[in-house]
Amino acid sequence: MRRTSFALLLLAASAPALAVYDANGVPLGGAENDVKKAFPAAYCKALEWKSDASDRRCDDAKVSFGGVESKITFYLKKGVVQAFDVRFDTHDLEKVVAFLKKRFGEPASEGKEVFETKAGKEIYKAAWEAGKDRATLVSQKDKKRAQLTVWRGNWEDEIYRVR
Repeated sequence: MRRTSFALLLLAASAPALAVYDANGVPLGGAENDVKKAFPAAYCKALEWKSDASDRRCDDAKVSFGGVESKITFYLKKGVVQAFDVRFDTHDLEKVVAFLKKRFGEPASEGKEVFETKAGKEIYKAAWEAGKDRATLVSQKDKKRAQLTVWRGNWEDEIYRVR
């Protein structure tokens, strides 16, 4: 019995902990007050559309995320953070990717796609998964802004669903 307990303890200790997806210390599942403490300039208001995914949003136009100037939006339901979007200049992509790999771990998937167009559009994509939480980073080389979206559960499927 002791060997079994010891083996289970070793297995639990060696299993990777679930990543905590956060923005400057505000995690998915955090409270609106956490957002306001970490981002004092954030403006919070009710969503302009009806959604089962969120009922409020908090926006801040000048934040540092991973050492780069960014814009951030938190989406809340009943005062709890369900998702957040971080938008930043595509020139800072490598710096943000390095920060996210250090913070969230290696992505579950990562790669570049090139689409056959006159401009030869190149898109970088990375995705992280931890339990019911997800994060995706998308950057189109010829666009000014890249976007990281982090969410819990089915938020991404539900946020813009017409009600």
